[in-house]
Amino acid sequence: MATTEILLLKHVQSLGAEGDRIRVKAGYARNFLFPNEIAVPMTKANKKQMEALQKARAMREKLNLEQSQALLEKLSSVSLAIVVKTGDNGKMFGAVTAKEISSGLEQKGLEIDRKKIHFASPVKEIGRHRALIKLHDTITFDLYFDVVSENPIN
Repeated sequence: MATTEILLLKHVQSLGAEGDRIRVKAGYARNFLFPNEIAVPMTKANKKQMEALQKARAMREKLNLEQSQALLEKLSSVSLAIVVKTGDNGKMFGAVTAKEISSGLEQKGLEIDRKKIHFASPVKEIGRHRALIKLHDTITFDLYFDVVSENPIN
């Protein structure tokens, strides 16, 4: 199989980040990466562009790390309660999702993308639960939250 060396202009899952110099199959580069302006062929002229992209990526990653650390400090002082509808016997309708956690945190002034919130198992019961929030590649936070019924349980 023919391969070609390329310079990534944008982050591509499982390939690399912007400014990375990688080898991919020629057809993938020619038919997908180049037309979508995700990568350019690696030439001597692109060497300067590669250095600029790597410098910009380093600055962005440093900023993201600082923002994640600041968000971690804010999250450590937050208590969250999710109100759900329940039946007569206290059984929940549906499950608590990452979207509900994200909107609950947003009401507290913290914006966290729902894709960064993960559960060990589906939350289908009333009580105290844990969600893992991946703020950065190196920073995670265990958010403990309560699921309560909107109507009193007899």
